[in-house]
Amino acid sequence: MKILLVEDERMARISLTGILRTEGYEVVPCPDGPSALAALDGGRFAVVLTDLNLPGANGLAVLEKAVARDPECKVIIMTAYASTESAVAALRKGAYDYLCKPFQPDEVLARLGHIQALLTVQAENRDLKRRIEDIGAPAIVGSSAVMQKLLKTIDAVAPGEFNVLVTGPSGTGKELVARTLHRRSARRNGPLVAINCSAIPETLLESELFGYRKGAFTGADRDHDGYIRRAQGGTVFLDDVDDLPITVQIKLLRVIQEREIEPVGGQETVPVDFRLICATKVDLQSLVAEGKFREDLYYRLNVIPLELPTLAQHKEDIPALVEHFSRRLNSDTPLALDDERLETLLAHDWPGNVRELQNVVERMVALPDIPPANLFDAPLAGRSAATVVPPRAPDPAAFPGYRAYILECEDRIIQWALRKAEGNISTAARLLDLPRSTLRSKLEKL
Repeated sequence: MKILLVEDERMARISLTGILRTEGYEVVPCPDGPSALAALDGGRFAVVLTDLNLPGANGLAVLEKAVARDPECKVIIMTAYASTESAVAALRKGAYDYLCKPFQPDEVLARLGHIQALLTVQAENRDLKRRIEDIGAPAIVGSSAVMQKLLKTIDAVAPGEFNVLVTGPSGTGKELVARTLHRRSARRNGPLVAINCSAIPETLLESELFGYRKGAFTGADRDHDGYIRRAQGGTVFLDDVDDLPITVQIKLLRVIQEREIEPVGGQETVPVDFRLICATKVDLQSLVAEGKFREDLYYRLNVIPLELPTLAQHKEDIPALVEHFSRRLNSDTPLALDDERLETLLAHDWPGNVRELQNVVERMVALPDIPPANLFDAPLAGRSAATVVPPRAPDPAAFPGYRAYILECEDRIIQWALRKAEGNISTAARLLDLPRSTLRSKLEKL
């Protein structure tokens, strides 16, 4: 367990450092506030033992920075000037405990023993939680050559720290691949934070990803960590990464390069430790050529490319996938496929890929007697529209007016684009050749 010891009295610092090292702790001693703040910038500590009254910067400043850098860090305040007010102030700012000088070494060792026991229990709980999640977690199913190749690649790259870019059409299982990579990595006991970039308004993306400080903007009444900081020690999954505005792309590139973030409204950077997995259904190289995606960021993300096949490319896996999905819905009785249903499934072109198959399986489980010809009726199968169906020519006797008719046409076109894009606003906007913000505005008025 690594401990930062901040004590301005030389003999006390030397003595306590020796005692702690004898007990097997790794100790970094500092004589004042500025050196302690610098040490916090340079590494992570499980525990900070700090005097309250220090030259250069007091113990509360050290406490605030330690907790800001790592919310899991346990800070113990030591002081000879004990008072109820100072104790309450320290505890409110996130201190774990409070020691009044003079104290016996056994008092410090007892508190450190409690912390070590707590950290052990927390680690065991995380491991147990991961094991439970693994039991119920969706699996990547497929014995076809293309799926076996994908699984071998996942096994090969999962233990590493390299950035991974997962590509493939909607419904191919990009998030499932990201979760599998995380579960098989050395970071599996850390959090997996998944962010759908297309689901967050552009105006909020920066603050939601990188966090913000109190007072950064109207309504920022407290510090907010942001998604990336919440993934400390784990994995960040950015879905629809192509939807990031250029301004956010620039900031993300810096985070990847420097391994630190600067919250909106903040004056200092915060170190971060995470693995990055991104996903997209579009051709990022085309966006780079169009100037809509930064080339330097693209190369940073595309260290390990994983291209997922469409379901049409591995139809031989359909029976196994049907059994897998039906067991998740009803573990006692997996769905039985007769020849007619199997032929129907194998003949389908699967524009919605594995997600569409899952919807069809849910329909077959819910409606056991449904005829094979009705398996793909919209909307349950999630099929994308292929053509726009405009409103019929208006009846002159009941013409609603030019503006109402145009609005009806616009509504139909927008709904077509959303169906074709499977609900992704950015993709729908590109289909309509509209700015994303314009499409959002129109949707709010519908």
